[in-house]
Amino acid sequence: MASKTSVLAVALGVSAAVGHVVYPLAVAAAARRRTDEPVPAPAQWPAVTVLVPAYLETGVIAAKIDNVRKNGYQGELEVLVVADGDPQTADVARAAGARVLLLEERHGKSQALNKGVAAASHDLIVISDANSELEYDALAYLVSRLVVDGTGAVAGEKLEGTGGELAYWRFESWIKRNEARLGTTLGLDGGLCAVRREAWEPIPADISNDDFWIALDQMERGWAVGYEPRALMTEPSIGAFNLSWERKTRVLGGGLHVMWRKRRLLDPRRGLVSAELWGHKLWRSTVGPVSHLALLGVAAASARRSRTARVFLAGHAVGAAALVAQEKGVRVPLPGRVVAQVLYLQIVAFGGMRRYLRGDRVLRWEKPAR
Repeated sequence: MASKTSVLAVALGVSAAVGHVVYPLAVAAAARRRTDEPVPAPAQWPAVTVLVPAYLETGVIAAKIDNVRKNGYQGELEVLVVADGDPQTADVARAAGARVLLLEERHGKSQALNKGVAAASHDLIVISDANSELEYDALAYLVSRLVVDGTGAVAGEKLEGTGGELAYWRFESWIKRNEARLGTTLGLDGGLCAVRREAWEPIPADISNDDFWIALDQMERGWAVGYEPRALMTEPSIGAFNLSWERKTRVLGGGLHVMWRKRRLLDPRRGLVSAELWGHKLWRSTVGPVSHLALLGVAAASARRSRTARVFLAGHAVGAAALVAQEKGVRVPLPGRVVAQVLYLQIVAFGGMRRYLRGDRVLRWEKPAR
């Protein structure tokens, strides 16, 4: 009969793996017999507003506007830059040919989006960050998916970083593709997404995670959130460890606040939305990391008599060493980078939980000028 320690270790291992292993495999199994429905181009390309919220973006905003205009979209196209309390960015954007909405004071991204959607000239709106670069035809792919009946928003495909970070984004894309095959995905990314004005409700003033809120709010009201992997955008990595830590913990803490505000969707009677929320977000952000930490404690207590425990601890030592090496600029082999990324994300989860429990919700975060 298995010892109590072995049973506990297995239970903690399964719990730690729910978000990154169990849920993704379950979604893939459920979606395996469903194929991506081909989305034809509309008979006539509708008019579109590309909404770019911007703060301290004088160095990139002109290139962003040029990138949008050269994306190949065949319908009427408006580029609307919402300069969030930033007259310098407004001046550069205006000179580059964009329509500009200058807010007198900084409101934060969520409220800038509210004002931009209200001011947009067209009912189909693509949201894209100022520092992201759209691959050719990304707008057309998004719009083709957005005009499908019942679709309120569409997520594009984000490529960011290298090594472990890039592998993580590809993993996320695989999950979103399978979720979308089942009917809807909550994996919206504010770097590139599209929304219908008729499906839009203003984002509340206490919400910093605009994309997560938009997805859950639309799903709650019966709209589907689609996923279009051909709508590609690249975004440079944020770089320095302290900046990455601040952003990721802020996003995770803000995400927990969104889930608290939308906690009625956690009810299993909500079906697919509840399953995605538990599996893709909540368990991965809370119970999973806590279980992982507890499993480390069990392994440490069992290390003298268990080879498995020693291997488990050694793997974490390798991941920690890879993290330190990467921070110092040392080139780490891909397997080490992947292990380091997984370990880093588990640590980030604790930072995000701490920020949430402290009520540390930053609506107008500090950011470097670009």
